[in-house]
Amino acid sequence: NEPPVKYFLMGANKWCTAQQWPPEDSSRVTYYLHSGGRANSLLGDGLLSTQPPEDEPADQFTYDPQNPAPFAIQSDEQVILDQRVVERRDDVLVYTTTPLAEDVTVVGPIHAKIYASSSAADTDFVAKLVDVHPSDIAVFLTIGVIRARYRTSFEKPTFIEPGVVYEYDIDMSNTANQFKKGHRIRLEVSSSAFPYFLKNQNTGNDTGTDTDSAVARQGIYHNHDCRS
Repeated sequence: NEPPVKYFLMGANKWCTAQQWPPEDSSRVTYYLHSGGRANSLLGDGLLSTQPPEDEPADQFTYDPQNPAPFAIQSDEQVILDQRVVERRDDVLVYTTTPLAEDVTVVGPIHAKIYASSSAADTDFVAKLVDVHPSDIAVFLTIGVIRARYRTSFEKPTFIEPGVVYEYDIDMSNTANQFKKGHRIRLEVSSSAFPYFLKNQNTGNDTGTDTDSAVARQGIYHNHDCRS
């Protein structure tokens, strides 16, 4: 028999034990992106809910490798959990639930399925899960990235066609967090988290040796056919 899985449940601040991962009493829940086409930054109209989208305009942002969205986690040797310094940027899309009516416990693997287009032949898409407290502090939980050329295979990379919408499955690893009543669940979508992830230069050239860069115009889609 496999040994029990022991994990720390953030939010509830306690250790838990399960017979498997994810825990045997867990079930999958899907949250969908919504907006009126302006989910850019904390000042935007991005919404996260369990209701699927219907006819909604896409959100757009510009990703410039010369000015990438940073990864706000450490500065001057002090850990920074509050993500609002990043969420104020126009190149970060912010989708947030309404305040929770009851505690929501999220334990297990997190995936973001994003429908997106780009003006570049290769680019990145980054998704970040955040716990928003009633004080508006936005606490980082987990993050993931996908490079467009590797969206279907690491062994056989293929570039994307500019302007065409593709589906991206972003693996955001695992988390164990209890979103307390009155908190909000937030998903950030961007194209960088530098220097945590090596920034994509948007050129399609060899990763790590590319000295050129190009600005990319990104689109994130949430409608009846593209349920991000």
